[in-house]
Amino acid sequence: MATATVLSPRDVPTTLNYYAPVGDEKPFQYVFEPPAGTERTNIGTDPKPVVIHDARGKEDTVSLDTTGFQYVKYPSVEKDFVDEEAIKTKYYQEVEDILRKEAGAKRVFIFDHTIRRKPEENGLREPDARGPVERVHIDQTFDASVKRVHYHLGDEAETLLKGRVRIINVWRPIGHPVAHKPLAVSDWRTLDTTHDLVPVRFIYPHREGGTFTVRYNPNHKWYYLSSQTPDEVTLIKCYDSREDRARLTPHSAFLDTTSPPEAPHRESIEVRALVFSD
Repeated sequence: MATATVLSPRDVPTTLNYYAPVGDEKPFQYVFEPPAGTERTNIGTDPKPVVIHDARGKEDTVSLDTTGFQYVKYPSVEKDFVDEEAIKTKYYQEVEDILRKEAGAKRVFIFDHTIRRKPEENGLREPDARGPVERVHIDQTFDASVKRVHYHLGDEAETLLKGRVRIINVWRPIGHPVAHKPLAVSDWRTLDTTHDLVPVRFIYPHREGGTFTVRYNPNHKWYYLSSQTPDEVTLIKCYDSREDRARLTPHSAFLDTTSPPEAPHRESIEVRALVFSD
């Protein structure tokens, strides 16, 4: 008789790319092609050795409000994520359901999604496929998060900003368990926001947003979910207006040298949403 495989917790020594300055100008990054003669970004990297702790079997020790991230089992009807219309209808509705159930959302406004695949995988992949981000970062600054409410919701913004506002990234593997370039998330409680967070001008053709890059701090404590399956979602907090809760969590893909070479490359989808509650 077949027996279920029991996964053992597995911590991974690896290297994460923290922030290093390049030049004297404040950090910037162009989302699309920069003007002629301008670098796309001036964000340098400072590789540092870290240990990523396996949260498998200890998922109940982390949460959005304490550590800034949370693991949720929620199988999706979507499997391949190749149909944009199905993603924006069926899958967006699932994301909204997750955020209402797990984050107590009263209202959810999804503003974008990104699918990450190995760009050179095969001819079926879109030519502009985006791979995993191997740099410690946070998707929004505090100021940019408030501006996003105004940008997307206009006349309703002032009223909505009187309540609790969060930005949550809903991250899910596609197709198979993650072996290569898993997602690491850092415990908010180990972050020194004054020292560690470096704002980056995030430059679109028609507007400017902001993200955080992150300076190295040996106190950071990192986690991942070993062999994370497509039925398992990571909720990553990018902003919270409540200052008595975890307000955000740094995250990055990382190299796991113990991953089987023959395992497929990571594929994932992340959906980012404004989450409103009382």
